Amino acid sequence: MGRLMRGLAADGQLRVLAAETTDVVEEARRRHRLSATATAALGRGLTAAALLAFLLVKNPRERITLIVDGDGPLGGIVAEAGVDGKLRGYVRNPAAEAELRDDGKLNVAALIGKGELRVLRVLADGEQFDSSVPLVSGEIAEDVAYYLWQSEQIPSAVMLGVLVEPGGEVRAAGGVVVQVMPGAAEDVLKRLEENIARASGITGLLAEKGLRGAVEELMEGLDLQWTDLKALGYEDSAIPLSFECRCSREKALDTLSFFTPEEREEMIRQNGGAEVVCHWCGEVYRFSPDELRSLDAQEVRCPVCGELWYKKRSDGVEMVYPEAVCKCGTPVVLPEEPSA
Repeated sequence: MGRLMRGLAADGQLRVLAAETTDVVEEARRRHRLSATATAALGRGLTAAALLAFLLVKNPRERITLIVDGDGPLGGIVAEAGVDGKLRGYVRNPAAEAELRDDGKLNVAALIGKGELRVLRVLADGEQFDSSVPLVSGEIAEDVAYYLWQSEQIPSAVMLGVLVEPGGEVRAAGGVVVQVMPGAAEDVLKRLEENIARASGITGLLAEKGLRGAVEELMEGLDLQWTDLKALGYEDSAIPLSFECRCSREKALDTLSFFTPEEREEMIRQNGGAEVVCHWCGEVYRFSPDELRSLDAQEVRCPVCGELWYKKRSDGVEMVYPEAVCKCGTPVVLPEEPSA
């Protein structure tokens, strides 16, 4: 279980958010069978998404999706988070790898390449806001700091890191955002810069001192005061973080509704059923011929072209064809009293 902590330093001139995500990133590595550098890339993305959620989200039902679109061999990163502490994410090419940097560290920038960083914010009512900035380094931390400055007007220091063992397991992962409040004194900023330069990375500190100790060293001399979250029910004043997907067997079966009955019969003939893999978490769902054929009774399709006109999903949401006339020209006729 990961955790997130928050605090203030220098008499409120600095706002601090810090996340330890070792277990979260290890779960992502295991589920997606990631290479070492892909683990570091997705781990930084997941940590960044968690920190952004607690920086930007105003409603518990809102979600933040961090998207890194690059032209490198990784193909991109997608990471989602909310203030419920539930994270999920994936990379498009989990086996992608890159040569180590000259200093012997994993070369995340080479794996990502050039492109853009996007932040998609989904509000509680479903409305979406999408903003993006060019990638400035591909190392993700610098890119998130640039995004916060350009899109949110929040001057911030951002540190992200993942320490991967030679065998591939995640030894430490996490990140810190230090937000500079308006009117912060020059001596405060200078001390912060000196502390960050001396640390030269977050993962070593996390592995050696844990989350609280690592951040306290980064904020040395700046009078860091942790926010007491016990009144909100959080032990040790830390908000738990976990890798948790919202997929389910029912939702996976619903996706097969987008295939025609004939296509589903072909799946049965060729494979004895169907298999659906969730791209967010790698979970595999297998369906029998009877389960596939049960979809036929739940659907209304165009008698001419087979286009799906109506289906009631397992979560109760009705999928209704948006036009009065089908794409083939046939008038759409929906059942007066649809059955599940």
